[in-house]
Amino acid sequence: MVSALALDVWNKFPSKVKRIITIGMVFVLSLAITIAGTLTPLTEEEITQINNELEDLRGIVYNSTVTRGTALIFGNNFMLCLSFFVPFFGPFFGGYVLYSTGVSIAAQSAAEGMNPVIVLLSLFILPFTWLEFIAYSTAIAQSVWLTWRIIKHRGKRELVNTCVMISLCAVILLIAAIIEILIIQAVTSAL
Repeated sequence: MVSALALDVWNKFPSKVKRIITIGMVFVLSLAITIAGTLTPLTEEEITQINNELEDLRGIVYNSTVTRGTALIFGNNFMLCLSFFVPFFGPFFGGYVLYSTGVSIAAQSAAEGMNPVIVLLSLFILPFTWLEFIAYSTAIAQSVWLTWRIIKHRGKRELVNTCVMISLCAVILLIAAIIEILIIQAVTSAL
């Protein structure tokens, strides 16, 4: 009875509203998965290994020009985001990437003696964090929509929406990358 009522309410929403609600639900789930990653216990060896890998990556980005740094950040984030759009597989890979991001935050936090959940949540002070999570949530949500439409044998019609969402995510991630590299450049020049 409750599920029938919920389904009836859901069916009354316009398609755009349903998509926005889906993206919002995936955003909350993405944040929960990332928090779960931050709560993963790590050995000292794992902490050292992850931080060494991150330090190498940071060195490349920190020593880049704004244009090259933007291209590196955007390229990495957009390639990941594209994989999240893949029907059936994308949401699972997205969950893995978000969990791994949480683990990386846990390793960095452990090395600094900080609470990883607080570190993760403090990243939301920065606008590029919001933009990246919105893009990733949009990609995963669209993958769910595309998967559902494929199951219902209406996948071809959903491809247009997928292309629109890919374009939207590309713009969002490009803006995020520009903001991120500008913040990195400002911080490194101030030090």
